[in-house]
Amino acid sequence: RTNHARHRPHAGAARRFVTGASLLKRMEKLVEFVNFHAVFSTGEAAREVVHALNFHIGVNEIVALVGESGSGKTVTAQAILRLQNEQILHYPHSRILFQGRNILDLSPAEMRRLRGRDVGMIFQEPMTSLNPLHRIETQLAESLALHQGLSAAAARPLIIESLRRVGLRTPESRMTRYPHELSGGERQRVMIALALINKPALLIADEPTTALDVTIQAQILALLEELRREENLSVLFITHDISIARRLADRVAVMREGVIVEVDKTEEVFTRPKTDYTARLIGAGKTAPPPPPDADAPPVVQARDIKVAFPVKKGFLRLTTDFVKAVDGASFTLRRGETLGVAGESGSGKTTLGKALLRLIPFTGSVRINGAELAALSERRLRPLRRAMQIIFQDPAGSLSPRMTVRALVGEGLLVHTKMSRAEREARVIAALDETGLDGAQILDRYPHEFSGGQRQRLAIARSLVLEPAFLVLDEPTSSLDRTIQQQVIELLLELQARRKLTYLFISHDLRVLRALSHRLLIMREGIVVEEGEAAAIFENPQNEYTKTLLKTAFF
Repeated sequence: RTNHARHRPHAGAARRFVTGASLLKRMEKLVEFVNFHAVFSTGEAAREVVHALNFHIGVNEIVALVGESGSGKTVTAQAILRLQNEQILHYPHSRILFQGRNILDLSPAEMRRLRGRDVGMIFQEPMTSLNPLHRIETQLAESLALHQGLSAAAARPLIIESLRRVGLRTPESRMTRYPHELSGGERQRVMIALALINKPALLIADEPTTALDVTIQAQILALLEELRREENLSVLFITHDISIARRLADRVAVMREGVIVEVDKTEEVFTRPKTDYTARLIGAGKTAPPPPPDADAPPVVQARDIKVAFPVKKGFLRLTTDFVKAVDGASFTLRRGETLGVAGESGSGKTTLGKALLRLIPFTGSVRINGAELAALSERRLRPLRRAMQIIFQDPAGSLSPRMTVRALVGEGLLVHTKMSRAEREARVIAALDETGLDGAQILDRYPHEFSGGQRQRLAIARSLVLEPAFLVLDEPTSSLDRTIQQQVIELLLELQARRKLTYLFISHDLRVLRALSHRLLIMREGIVVEEGEAAAIFENPQNEYTKTLLKTAFF
């Protein structure tokens, strides 16, 4: 922290929270929640979502906050930075102490100095947190200029090092791109670099490894442990992945319905849980491999030599100078009632392959859906086939319109592809929402921003299932879900597959989820299929060295 302080021309004039490493070492508690309440007020209605919470984060300590979606984890964490609209969200009779000072008493100017400098945050959904109009370099340079007074030239080497440290390949080329030009995992790594670039005293990490493959997950967790040792970094780590909490955290706090039901040292929580709820969280996700599909089932998807290349444009005129081979010669056949799991690092071409199969992006090669060659169909002739093939995107916040209610979002496909009456559509929408674990009748008139990240993902699943497709591309559909809801969704997908004979292309970085759902596996690296075969055989005896690395890194 002292190395960065000398770059700030006004560091001595502005009152800072951190006054030296010696003070930090003497302090037992960096952050403390005292009788914390969070109440949402809309009109005359008020709803308390966090109740009388008391816990702390020590200096140089990592605390994991775990619990189901909607339990109050994110609301609690964001209160440290007062990110919510305080005309809607109130904290009555509450105190949040940061290095002994009550954050809730700070002025707007003091909060601006706190955010990004003393407290960094990694948000759950990077696509909505990064500015779509600015390049990656500009966004990181802005933070360094604001908090350290660095020029763009002085900031550049720090930006490159920060991006390289979080595992972003070729950071010199990636930093000149816009957020939409990066994969979901790459965007998440940029968010992590942005949160850490000013070396804060506290890092709030809200599902920071959600969109990351297992190898990058391991790198990020190792990075957080390294920063904790070198920088006296404290971390509030919000996650639905119990195995990550066990590996990383010193203590675990378990939340349920706005209350911390248990907080203790990590091994105590995992070996001797004090509540049945904690025991269920720990035991969730242990699912047996899926039953095999019918051996004589007809093919639904036939892909031959699929190739997708994106142009690389440079110069003032943005002329094409090269091509990036995102998918390079993928071929496979998917039968009715079968699941093909696709694994690989972020940027390996998994999502691009899924989009090509649905003709959402240009490709070369052959794709047949139920015998129909997609490349030969006009847009008009392709439209009726769209009902039979659906996709669940990786980022629910980016795929759900914020201006549409749940009723309109989930029912939109029915309006386009069917001639149902309004009452029939509403009944089908409610049934689809109920199937994904949501209370369909109660949420029809709510908007996406009123739901947690996991609940938004379930909305996206319901929107695809409502059309009863034959082929479904699932792009990280469980990435934002806590472990208990993950298990419910896996069981739901297996049940729907058995009942409707659905065919899935399941894209995921979570190898445990792939093991629970996949009949066959496709392992991709840099656009190339490096291994393909029966899922059980690959998990037990992988042949490719890259596959071995993936399996070794995963937390089974």
